[in-house]
Amino acid sequence: MDLASMLYLGVTFGLFVVFVLIFMHTYSKKRKEEGEIAKYRMLDDD
Repeated sequence: MDLASMLYLGVTFGLFVVFVLIFMHTYSKKRKEEGEIAKYRMLDDD
């Protein structure tokens, strides 16, 4: 495997790791509770 192939795989794997971290941060239980509070606050304003 040459250097370009290893670099391509490294960048691809790195982007996948970033995607997984963003997914975990967005859908964590703490963030879900914060999102629900904002939703109900918006419904109360109507």
